Amino acid sequence: MLILGIETSCDETGLALYDTDKGLLDQVLYSQITLHADYGGVVPELASRDHVRKIAPLTQQLLDQTGCTLNDLDGVAYTAGPGLMGALLVGASYARSLSWALDIPALAVHHMEAHLLAPLLAERKPPLPFVALLVSGGHTQLVRVGQLGEYELLGESVDDAAGEAFDKTAKLLDFDYPGGPAVAKAAARAEARNQKLGLESRFRFPRPMTDRPGLDFSFSGLKTFALNTVQQHSPLSDVDRDDIALAFEEAAVDTLVIKCRRAIKQAGAPHLVIAGGVSANQRLRRQLENQLEGEVYYAPPQLCTDNGAMIAYAGALRLQAQGGDADLAINTRARWPLNELPAIAKS
Repeated sequence: MLILGIETSCDETGLALYDTDKGLLDQVLYSQITLHADYGGVVPELASRDHVRKIAPLTQQLLDQTGCTLNDLDGVAYTAGPGLMGALLVGASYARSLSWALDIPALAVHHMEAHLLAPLLAERKPPLPFVALLVSGGHTQLVRVGQLGEYELLGESVDDAAGEAFDKTAKLLDFDYPGGPAVAKAAARAEARNQKLGLESRFRFPRPMTDRPGLDFSFSGLKTFALNTVQQHSPLSDVDRDDIALAFEEAAVDTLVIKCRRAIKQAGAPHLVIAGGVSANQRLRRQLENQLEGEVYYAPPQLCTDNGAMIAYAGALRLQAQGGDADLAINTRARWPLNELPAIAKS
């Protein structure tokens, strides 16, 4: 079964071909980083227009790379939510049109389920049950996964997502967009300098909501603490910026790790899967591996951020289990609770 996966939930246009017998054949990804850099964040209307421009040429590029044709497809999977509504509609309309023209089934895929399942594309796969930390620019959630498609939400951010807080802190520090990698690089510089001089971190930021029970997150206060620190020490030198970045990253990572430890204990699942863009953060990976007793599993590096491969894989699993349809109706959802999904039956 050959599935075309289409991802257009935000600012990446991603397509991939997944064969249920051969695995991932190839993928293509176009990032809109340069388009949105001048604005310091994603502009929804610009994102939608760029998806329209790129989606057909990228499809042809993917087919050329794999030696496949549209007539070889057995199904098409597309991100239907959550995400930016205009961006979602581009991918959904394109997928439904292909489905109708080729007379093949189409399937709406939940963006966060696709992230959650992406580590299953790695050689080292997590055993069930496990706890998943879904951490990105739009979401921070802890989910217990008993079986594929059976999700219990344990906790989530009550305000900003972790990735959003990284991006906003980077903007305060006049770093380039996207903010997460820029903050991580600055933090690494500060940490290396401190180790060389035998110094502790210059600033200490709070670890929000870790002094109370529960598994919910809050990152807006951490962002505000960063703002106050920037204002207190302005004008900032390069060293100031790096030191603030280090303090912010340490606090954000510590918060995530503390909540993950609690979630594993509460859920009775010894292993952790971490997925989403922030899962690429190296400090977060080190701290999880050092502080958790169970194994930690990640998606391959190229599949941490939004991509078509995770959509194709999640779509293939559900198409095999429940089938799709060739209906022209387009149902996209800016918000879509993960626990509303049906279980994926074992094939």
